Amino acid sequence: MSESNNKYGNIYVSHHAIATIACQSALESYGVVGLAAKNLVEGLAQVLVKDPTLGVEVHYDGKAIQIDLYIIIEYGTRITSVASSVADSVVYQVQRALGIPVSHVDVHVRGLRISNPD
Repeated sequence: MSESNNKYGNIYVSHHAIATIACQSALESYGVVGLAAKNLVEGLAQVLVKDPTLGVEVHYDGKAIQIDLYIIIEYGTRITSVASSVADSVVYQVQRALGIPVSHVDVHVRGLRISNPD
């Protein structure tokens, strides 16, 4: 959890809230088809319980946020451009929403998907 103190009291932001912001930002990026499970156990858990933050892992060390994203990209797009755009978008949205610096975003491309031409 990240924590902020001000004259009115304390503000606590959970990892789940940060992951939700990162997830929505990644899904809105051009070329991203969806998010993928980081491992088999998370994939099986997703079948049982629908988690909106699938494929997002957040670490907070008290100073900055580190985010790992596991994404699926649309076939035919430039993978490096899409991954770079996703990382930039996530950094911008998280910093804008929370005011906490993001040290880095690691984008892991888990697969490619061909979109429906119809």
